[in-house]
Amino acid sequence: MNIKGLLLLCAATLFTQSCGGKPTDDPVKATLSVTPSAINVSYEATTEVLSVTATGDWGVSAADKSWCSVSPSGGIKGTSSVKVKLDANRTGEVRENSITFVYGSETLTVPVRQDLNEEDVPKPTPEMVIPDGYVLDWNDEFDQEDGSSPDTRLWRFENKPAGWVNHELQTYAGIGRNGVKTAFIEGGALNIRASKEGKDIISARMYSQKSWTYGYMEAAIWLPKGKGTWPAFWMMPDDFSRGWPGCGEIDIMEEVGYHANYTSSSIHCMKYYHSIGTQKTHEQYTAGAEDGYHVYAVEWTPDALVFYVDGKRHFTFNNDKAGNDDTWPFNKNFYLILNLAWGGDWGGSQGVDETALPCTMKVDYVRVFKKK
Repeated sequence: MNIKGLLLLCAATLFTQSCGGKPTDDPVKATLSVTPSAINVSYEATTEVLSVTATGDWGVSAADKSWCSVSPSGGIKGTSSVKVKLDANRTGEVRENSITFVYGSETLTVPVRQDLNEEDVPKPTPEMVIPDGYVLDWNDEFDQEDGSSPDTRLWRFENKPAGWVNHELQTYAGIGRNGVKTAFIEGGALNIRASKEGKDIISARMYSQKSWTYGYMEAAIWLPKGKGTWPAFWMMPDDFSRGWPGCGEIDIMEEVGYHANYTSSSIHCMKYYHSIGTQKTHEQYTAGAEDGYHVYAVEWTPDALVFYVDGKRHFTFNNDKAGNDDTWPFNKNFYLILNLAWGGDWGGSQGVDETALPCTMKVDYVRVFKKK
C-alpha cells in the first residue's frame, strides 16, 4: 500500500472511533452548593454566614449593594464561608435582594428578604377632628423631613443647666449639643430625646412662639419608658410678674416613669399648689400610654378648665368667679410647653435608672383651636 492510501486509512479509522466507536471524554461540569439556600431576617442590622462548597473557582455579589454587602467576593475549590452584612431596614417596607454566585458558565442565586419595623410604617394621618364651636388657630404636624429640626417660627428652645428647676438632673441644651440631638423630626413626629452626652444628661424643653387666652389645646403624645423620665405637656403665662405659683400653671399632661402609664392633669395658683398640699389634680391609668399615641387636651374657657384623654373628660377645675387671681389667674395669655425632664423632685423621687437612656417622647401633632 502506498503512503497516500495509508494516510486515508488512518483518517477513516479515527473518524469511525470518534463518531460511533469509542466515545471521547467530556470535560467535568463545575458544581456549587450554598447553605442556607435563602436569607430571611428581621429589620435589625445583622451579618449572616453562607457555607459554600464548590468544585472550582467562583465569584459572588449582591444585586443591591446599598444595604447588602458580601465578603469575600469569591473563592476557590472546596468549602468556605461568605459573610452577608445587612444594614437595618428603617424604610417602613419589606425589602428584597439577591446574592448571585458565578462558577464556570453557571450561576446560583440566594434570595434575601428583610422584614420591616412596624414603627417605621407610615401611618395614615387621621382626619383632623375640630371640636364643636371651634376653628383651627395654630398647629404643628411635624411633617418635615427626617432629621430636620422643629420649626423655629413656631417654637423656641430652653438652655438651662441641671438643677435649674425641681432639682431635675437634665441639662436643657436647645435642640442638641456636640452632634447629639435633643429635638428632631423623625417618622412624621417630633422626637424629644434625653440621652447621655459626656457626663451630662441632655434633653429639650420647648415653648410655642404664640400664646393664647382661652381655647382648646391638644397634642398626640407617645410617652417614654424608664424610671427617671418625667415628660410633660403644659402651659405658662407670658406675665410672670407675680412669680410662681401666683402667675398660674396649667398642666395638661404629666407622667413619671416609675409610675408607668398613669397620666395626670393639674392646675397651680396661689391658693392651690402642691407645696402646700392644696393642688387641684387628677391622675388616671392610661393603658398603653408608653406604647403608642394618646391625645391629651384641655378646653379652657372663662368658666372652667376641662381636661381630656382620648376625648374623655377626666378632670374639671371651675372658675369660682370671685375675681381673685389667687384662685383664677387663668384670664391672660399662656403659651404651650413640651419637655422631657430626667429625675427631680417627682420624676426622681424613687431613683433613676440610667440604663433607660436614651429615651424619647414622641409628639405626632400639637393643635390649638379657638372659639368661632
